[in-house]
Amino acid sequence: MEGRHIIRAFRYIDVPQVKSTQGPCHLAGDENARFTQRPRLPRPWLNMLRPRKKYTVFDLQQLKGKRCLTHIHVKSPQEAAAAEEAGVDLMSCSFDSPEAQSRLPALVAAAPNSFLSCATPHGLASPEEAIRVAFRALEIGASSVYCSASPFIIEAMARERIPVVGHLGMVPRHVTWTGYRAIGRTVEEAKELHRRMKELENAGAYAAELEVVPHNLARFLSSRTKMILMSLGSGSGCDTQFLFSDDILGDYDERPPRHAKTYRNFAAEHRRLQQERIAAFREYIADVHEGRFPERSHLVEMEATTFDEVTREIGSLK
Repeated sequence: MEGRHIIRAFRYIDVPQVKSTQGPCHLAGDENARFTQRPRLPRPWLNMLRPRKKYTVFDLQQLKGKRCLTHIHVKSPQEAAAAEEAGVDLMSCSFDSPEAQSRLPALVAAAPNSFLSCATPHGLASPEEAIRVAFRALEIGASSVYCSASPFIIEAMARERIPVVGHLGMVPRHVTWTGYRAIGRTVEEAKELHRRMKELENAGAYAAELEVVPHNLARFLSSRTKMILMSLGSGSGCDTQFLFSDDILGDYDERPPRHAKTYRNFAAEHRRLQQERIAAFREYIADVHEGRFPERSHLVEMEATTFDEVTREIGSLK
């Protein structure tokens, strides 16, 4: 949120400074020790734990099968702050470009109590690169990372105790192999989807997005895995209901996807605001050209006597 300053909750170790007759290194527990100022020393390795979130991965696992959580992909601090204030359970965001990576601290600051999962770049070249990128996101404040790479990459991340979200069904980054369509409408595709789900589970992913899968199949698959399944166009039988903020807000001119629901028309509002910008700039131009700006109220006045003195002294200079 613009102009909003958030103080994060750090944890500290209290370390007493001691004055003792037995030397400066004597233990603080000595009965003769006199305690002076206690400096609060930050523990940098706790950066990933601040601030306390509404949910942890453990909490999500305990909620599996009990209720469907709300889940929004946000793209700005303003949206993150609005989602937290509205009471959204989970958020996700991009972490797949320099711009998105530089934006993550602002998202974390805008929604300090929210569970936020970051999408890693497509085309991670090695498990080592994936681990580095994931830990960078976690250190900034992400709660988990999304990765559309193979189970080989995901398994390496999971071995380092990185909470990883995989992707099943219609995966946009792999759409050249499937086309933009629902996945799992035949027996063969449904069985393949189940096989891939088990691959992700065995690799150590704690969750997976399930995109554009028949709703009855999605409900069945959710009952056959310990992973959190996040429904994106796959009905209400999964563990979270996932939508993009762009779809919810109507923040583009194209027709929304079939599985999305639009609640506002931000695209029209953006167009209206743009016309207001143009109109305001034109009014300013006209005021300047016709002498209506600046008005007297916009000016700084010099006292007449001072001005006369200045003009005399400057005028006398050669």
